[in-house]
Amino acid sequence: MSAHVYKKLEIVGSSATSIEDAVNNAVAKAAESVRNIRWVEVEETRCHVEDQKVAYWQVTCKIGFTLD
Repeated sequence: MSAHVYKKLEIVGSSATSIEDAVNNAVAKAAESVRNIRWVEVEETRCHVEDQKVAYWQVTCKIGFTLD
């Protein structure tokens, strides 16, 4: 196995549906411009409330990827 060097990128994903969709949205968006994504760390979870109900979820993720 060769040695790898990694970098982490912090990004916030959101979804009106679920926390899981918010993470998937963050990864999908990052994948548009970042190659070699290897893992995701979910750092924070929060939700926006409107009219006393959860309107959407937000997750702060650190996305790890290998450098070329």
